[in-house]
Amino acid sequence: MAPQQPFALFDIDHQLSPEEIAVRDTVRRFVADRIRPDIAEWFETGTLPARELAREMGAMGLLGMHLDGYGCAGMSAVDYGLACLELEAGDSGIRSLVSVTGSLAMFAIHAFGSEEQKNEWLPPLARGEMLGCFGLTEADFGSDPAGMRTSAKQDGDDWILDGSKMWITNGNVADVAVVWARTDDGIRGFVVPLDTAGVTVNEIHHKMSLRASVTSELVFDSVRLPATAMLPGVRGLKGPLSCLNEARFGIVFGTLGAARDCVETTLDYALAREQFGRPIAAFQLTQRKLAEMTVGLGNGMLLALHLGRLKDAGIVRPEQVSVGKMNNARTALDIARECRSILGANGVTLEYPVIRHMNNLESVFTYEGTNEMHTLVVGQALTGIPAYR
Repeated sequence: MAPQQPFALFDIDHQLSPEEIAVRDTVRRFVADRIRPDIAEWFETGTLPARELAREMGAMGLLGMHLDGYGCAGMSAVDYGLACLELEAGDSGIRSLVSVTGSLAMFAIHAFGSEEQKNEWLPPLARGEMLGCFGLTEADFGSDPAGMRTSAKQDGDDWILDGSKMWITNGNVADVAVVWARTDDGIRGFVVPLDTAGVTVNEIHHKMSLRASVTSELVFDSVRLPATAMLPGVRGLKGPLSCLNEARFGIVFGTLGAARDCVETTLDYALAREQFGRPIAAFQLTQRKLAEMTVGLGNGMLLALHLGRLKDAGIVRPEQVSVGKMNNARTALDIARECRSILGANGVTLEYPVIRHMNNLESVFTYEGTNEMHTLVVGQALTGIPAYR
């Protein structure tokens, strides 16, 4: 038998429409031409031409691609998921650049903003002329956002914003942030141009993961905002949590891109690498690893597509997205670690993408809800009992 690629074993293409395959293949070509040649160097040096890439991806319609109107492409959830998969097959940092702008910043404005806010911000963000970020997490409040200390107080018709946000993807390259703060009227969202007086953005260095991605701290020192900066359409944690659910959906697909790239790389390596006079792919232990990884990858893809179809039908529930994020992030990280072992010493170099994906997936395993928090979401769905405290 001729060797098969992992998704071919599951005949995944049979589950996709011609239009979905066209979206997938377009993004795959972009990643092959624009990301793969340089991503190892960007990762090693901790750099990324984020604005240049944003303009190119904006021209392709990838930014806010699942939103309707205001210059957005209005594509399906499955289209968006497949794009995330291909982007993360290039690198998790590239998918994060797209998902933070589209599924967090743009989605918040699209879902909860005024018409003026939508018309002002969404078209340039969709074109990649601007970049967005999303300020919810604080240094002392990650999984418990209700404890946030960032506050906004009214001063006449204006708002005065004070506090800080941590682990903010795109922070130092973004033009605008959607920031969530405590007010006398509950938690509210604010659209904050990052060139506003009193805003300081500090880039976070010395990362061993998501190195080809900008991560920052946002600090707000008596930042004066007009009344029109507040998102009028939502109050309370429902706002930021619904945005996070959008981003998590992209991760359900995206993690599989990193895992697929690891498995394909490792399969090719195992067929070419010889020890004891035969390819290491011929040994039973290696074949067991390859088989188990491929089954986990394929099952994750079928789950992602199922959730995508539910989302396109408008009936997906948050706890179902948690199932997808929990399963696929964990599966992808396990696959990357196993692939690293098959590559041996070669697995720790950037000549191969595996350890880069493995390090990135350590962050993806944690952000947009840790594995533990998604486990408790699923546990509550099954028992009806919240176990967070």
